[in-house]
Amino acid sequence: MRNGKGLIIGVDLGGTKMHAAAVDEAGKVLASERAKTLPEEGAEAVIGRIAGLIGNVAGALGASASDVQAICIGVPGGVNDAEGMVDKAPNLGWEKVPLASLLAAQLGGGARIFLDNDVRVAVLGEHAYGCGRGTQTMVGIFVGTGIGGGLVVNGRLHLGSRGAAGEFGHMVLDPNGPRCPCGKRGCAEALASRTSIERDVRKMIEKGHKSSVLKLMKKEGRPRLTSSVVARALEDGDKVMTKVFARAQHAVGLLVGNMVNAIDPEVVVIGGGLAERLGESMVAPIREVAYRHFLLQRDRDKVRIEATALKDSAAPLGAAFVARMRLTGAPAPSRHATAPSAND
Repeated sequence: MRNGKGLIIGVDLGGTKMHAAAVDEAGKVLASERAKTLPEEGAEAVIGRIAGLIGNVAGALGASASDVQAICIGVPGGVNDAEGMVDKAPNLGWEKVPLASLLAAQLGGGARIFLDNDVRVAVLGEHAYGCGRGTQTMVGIFVGTGIGGGLVVNGRLHLGSRGAAGEFGHMVLDPNGPRCPCGKRGCAEALASRTSIERDVRKMIEKGHKSSVLKLMKKEGRPRLTSSVVARALEDGDKVMTKVFARAQHAVGLLVGNMVNAIDPEVVVIGGGLAERLGESMVAPIREVAYRHFLLQRDRDKVRIEATALKDSAAPLGAAFVARMRLTGAPAPSRHATAPSAND
């Protein structure tokens, strides 16, 4: 809304970057802006940048931060929305940070501020405005540093009895597989996350296999494997990355097949940085494996398995959707979000 009150802004707060967008009721992005997170500078500095980003987005519409009616922030970790608290966000180095009150003090005005988990709001963004639009059942699987997800049943995000539904990354696919950060062996996250891909690439290089991956990482100036390095190595035909990535795709395919056998959704959305960058080339082998493992083969093509349609806008769009729902008194899709981030 230009030159008027009532702006709704969704924010995707990641470990490396943040992305804010003003979104209208139809899911149209009115204005958006990105910035580096720089969590090493501390929580107050990060929150100051969030406030600045929100002000810039409002300013692009001829408004100011005081014209913002509601904000929802997708946080890479666990939050307690009722208290406006980030319980723990490892990628930010935060624990018990009162994000809502600190941001409100920076912004001034009377904007309502809500918090949720970044993966969950991304799933809701895809359901409201992306691949899942118009569906009643949808599974979202987001592959990044870890693997997170969300489940929509009867048109609403399913939270489970303890608010812990959606931990698809910790479904065990190989009990004798590699150790997962959660402590178990052979979780999907331990087999197919970007972290596990990097681990397996390094192991193959240590065994003498030739690969350009470490050189590409050094050229990019990042200590950890990124989606852009994965994509470049695959484009260059790097044999190590090709082999390791194919194994990861197979694992995600098994995960999707299991989810479909359990839920029988209308659509499965594969999101996260790898899917954003690689799109159908990532999803096609996943789809092939998943289809082979469907118990019911009849009409299997009716279950759509697709790469994210909204890409890196899924989380801010979903966050804005959550803010609008809570502002209007609609039942909140999540009040205590604990799902891990997959995107950073």
